[in-house]
Amino acid sequence: MIETTAELEAACNELAKSEFITIDTEFLRETTFWPVLCLIQMASPTTEVVVDPLAKGIDLKPFFELMADTSVLKVFHAARQDIEIIVNRGNLVPHPIFDTQVAAMVCGFGDSVSYDQLVSRIKNVQIDKTSRFTDWSRRPLSEKQHDYALADVTHLRDVYLHLKAQLEREGRASWLAEEMAILEARETYEIHPDDAWQRLKMRLRKPQELAVLKYVAAWREREARNRNVPRARVLKDDAIYEIAQQQPKDGEALSRLRTIPKGWERSASGAAVIDAVNEALALPKADMPHVPRHTQAPEGTAAAAELLKVLLKLIAEKHGVAPKVIANSEDIDKIAAEGDKADVAALHGWRRDLFGETALQLINGQVALRFVGKKVEAVTLPG
Repeated sequence: MIETTAELEAACNELAKSEFITIDTEFLRETTFWPVLCLIQMASPTTEVVVDPLAKGIDLKPFFELMADTSVLKVFHAARQDIEIIVNRGNLVPHPIFDTQVAAMVCGFGDSVSYDQLVSRIKNVQIDKTSRFTDWSRRPLSEKQHDYALADVTHLRDVYLHLKAQLEREGRASWLAEEMAILEARETYEIHPDDAWQRLKMRLRKPQELAVLKYVAAWREREARNRNVPRARVLKDDAIYEIAQQQPKDGEALSRLRTIPKGWERSASGAAVIDAVNEALALPKADMPHVPRHTQAPEGTAAAAELLKVLLKLIAEKHGVAPKVIANSEDIDKIAAEGDKADVAALHGWRRDLFGETALQLINGQVALRFVGKKVEAVTLPG
């Protein structure tokens, strides 16, 4: 276990000599807004380390410098949460990266395949899961916990090499590159407080209600970040919905709401929420948010979507790619309703070559689906 800055610097210098390193993190976030980084595991073909970021006096600068080193490929499994931590703590997005979960989807291992499943299928090794729900902030770690944490990066080396070889063999490396560009984009991890309302389920439709929802949700987001507590500890979602509907303009009105704790209206938070409500209600009507109206889909859209789902499954099985990485249900519905005017990922890049072009031909009557020999196949129609 690395517990000093000097040890970390030496380890990172050694890891930086490799073309690739595997990385995983362990963290807690049950009682905080920002994840508490509890452990960093890294491995190269020749080196394996576990870093204690909670060790007294340790400076993680060497680790962040390694994450910024463009000569070293950083390999993660299900990278997003790990990268979010690095963005928050180190103010950088690792580059270049390779996400084995996404690569596995491109290689036909199914939708959102777990690390345990990949290790089992590629290496025929069963990982001991008994330490999965460890409190990683407690010290000292047992030998069993240490070994479990390290296994998250040691097996990942072989998983990466296997998937990399398969991608190159099947000419799909460029498919993965498009997905990695999204994970490497800074804006992927930047959520502005003013956009926090969009994370809530859209139970409301009136512009005034949505304006209050937006302003109160933005206040909660900033408050949760500043206090470093979960959003629900500041104000629960149900309370935001009720505030948006009832629109209390003063403390007395706020105190009458069912979801507001007794006396909360007299707190600084209560006063801030009242200010947010009044600010939202003062907006000109033209500046209030609106939920886009769903236009009536053309006749036959539902049936077309069902046929497209069959085609997607057919093509995904034929090429050994997880359907989810080719097109999602929203893509399918938009193609069914809008045809080639649909601005969806399934009609761009390798997805269009693999599925999108045939999907458009299907809804335009140029391709048909037929059932032959207990299998569905797509056939091009004459003319």
